[in-house]
Amino acid sequence: MLIGRVRTVDGIRWVRDDGGRTRGIEDPFAAFAEGREPAYGDALVSGETATPCDPVVLVGIAQNGAGHPSPVQAWLKSPRTVVASGVAVRLRRDAGDAVAEGEIAVVIGRSTEGLTAANAHEYVLGITAVNDLSSPDRAESDPRNFESKSGEGYTPLGPWIDTGADLDDIALEMATAGTTVVSTTATELPVAIRDCLAYVAGWTPLGPGDVVMTGAPHSQVPVGPDDALSITVGRVTLSTAFI
Repeated sequence: MLIGRVRTVDGIRWVRDDGGRTRGIEDPFAAFAEGREPAYGDALVSGETATPCDPVVLVGIAQNGAGHPSPVQAWLKSPRTVVASGVAVRLRRDAGDAVAEGEIAVVIGRSTEGLTAANAHEYVLGITAVNDLSSPDRAESDPRNFESKSGEGYTPLGPWIDTGADLDDIALEMATAGTTVVSTTATELPVAIRDCLAYVAGWTPLGPGDVVMTGAPHSQVPVGPDDALSITVGRVTLSTAFI
């Protein structure tokens, strides 16, 4: 099921995709806690696309690249940088060149207490697309990724969460001007997604709606003002324009 959120006159509503139409559903995290899919009806819900969740913790996975001399590590990014698909992002002019990093993002469904690599899928609500925008010129003086990744709007996310996606094998593509510039899969990650989740959960607690970005060893594209980019993770396509 593809689920997401829309902003209506009555507030943010949870919805599912029904062939391009959106129909209301119950809170998916409440349903997940009970081990079932969210209940839904036939009522159509219209509104502006919102972020598919509001993470309290937003984790990035670093060094998940082939031949990297260091083991996988995690870092924290401000959840306040998260914006919805379709939102135009103003690139910082004081941080050097900008790079879009398309990544598979994992949306946590419940408390990660007890999560291991073997059972990680039992804690995942679903998979979505994320653009971990970066200013790599800052990396030499900013090893903790604070300056290079903290720009306003620097984490476009969504628009959907695919609750049926395969945690171990999901495709990722990036396209600009209608041309595919990146085509890869989760199997190309040197450290598997479930191993990354076990590493993170072993050091800090995560909960419903938190997001883990799993790394971008083969999915980095330079971007500038007036560019537009789409990132497709499985059945989810995230669109962003840059100004």
